Amino acid sequence: MTKFSEIQDAFEAYIGDIVYATMTTVDKKNRPRARVLIPIWEMVDDEPLGWLATYKTPVKAAHLANNPHTTFSYWTPRQNAVNVDTVAEWVTDIEVKRRVWDLYRKTSPRGAGYNLGNFWTGPADPKLHVLRLEPWRVQVIRGTDLRSQIWKKGE
Repeated sequence: MTKFSEIQDAFEAYIGDIVYATMTTVDKKNRPRARVLIPIWEMVDDEPLGWLATYKTPVKAAHLANNPHTTFSYWTPRQNAVNVDTVAEWVTDIEVKRRVWDLYRKTSPRGAGYNLGNFWTGPADPKLHVLRLEPWRVQVIRGTDLRSQIWKKGE
């Protein structure tokens, strides 16, 4: 598949319904670690771009410093699923943090955001950290028949 638009509707519908994703990283010994988070997604130049407002925990920071590749997995008991393979990068620019704060408030896609004010005082809060998530592969699986569609960046 060459255009993300071919799976965009299902991607947004499933993520908006499921909301929570399991983020997996690996340590220096290639052992996986998973945690449940809520990233948000937007379309930039007809391709998905993700953002994650998060705490920069020592484990998460060490894993990403060693290997910035992450996977975000969404699943519902109806068997609908989305897997997003990304390269993650910490972003410190305050304007980007403000923009991400607003994206969470607006929810992106619909239903997937939340009020960051429940955890941080605002975009300038030193405890708020933002990860930019550059997807290189997205898989959408429809639960009714397990139809799988895969988009890869640059293909």
